[in-house]
Amino acid sequence: MTQSISVKHVLIAVSLLVSLYSLGMYVPVFNGLNFSDWSEQVQFHLGVLDLDLALQVEKPAAITDASSNEEKTHYKAWEKSNRICLMLMHMSIANNIKSALPKTESAKEFMKSVEEHSQTADKSLAGTLMSTLTTMKFDGSRTMHEHVIEMTNIAAKLKSLGMVVDENFLVQFILNSLSSEYGPFQMNYNTMKDKWNVHELHSMLVQEET
Repeated sequence: MTQSISVKHVLIAVSLLVSLYSLGMYVPVFNGLNFSDWSEQVQFHLGVLDLDLALQVEKPAAITDASSNEEKTHYKAWEKSNRICLMLMHMSIANNIKSALPKTESAKEFMKSVEEHSQTADKSLAGTLMSTLTTMKFDGSRTMHEHVIEMTNIAAKLKSLGMVVDENFLVQFILNSLSSEYGPFQMNYNTMKDKWNVHELHSMLVQEET
C-alpha cells in the first residue's frame, strides 16, 4: 500500500511538471519591457490549473498542533501554489534579468519585484526615447516617409509607456528635425494660421521631397 501511494505521488508530480513546462511554452519571456503581458499570461495559466493561490493571498500562519484541518489544507495548498508559481516565473524570465532580481521565497513578493524592475526599465527607456525624439535629424540617408514614420513610432512607444506626446509637440519635433534645405518650408508653415496635424505634415513633407 505504501509503495502504491508513493508511485501515485511520483506520477502526480511528473504530470504537474509536464503541465508546467507545457505552460512555459505559452508564457512570453519577460525581457524587462513586457511586464503587463507577461504577468497576465502567468496568472492566466496558473489560474487555469488552480495554482494561483500564492499570487492572490499572503503566506498563511505556520501550522501548529492547534491548527484545524481546514487551516492545514489551506497551508499545504498555498505551499504547493507558491512553489509552482516561483518555478513558472523563473522559467519565463530572461537570464540577464533573473540574476538582477532579489531572492525571495514568496511568489507574490517575487511578482512585485519583477513589476518594480519593469517600472525602472520603463522609465529608463522612456527617457532614452524622448531624448531620441527631440534630437533626431533628417540627414537624407533615408526617405522623408521613413523619417516621419520612425518619429511617429517613437511617440507611439512613449504612449505605451504612459508618456503621451501631444500631437502639436510631435509636429514641432518633426519640423525641428528637418535639415537646413527645408528652411523655406518651415518658414512657410510658421506663417500659416491653420496648423497641420502629423498626417498632414507627413503628406506635405513627402510632396516637398519629390
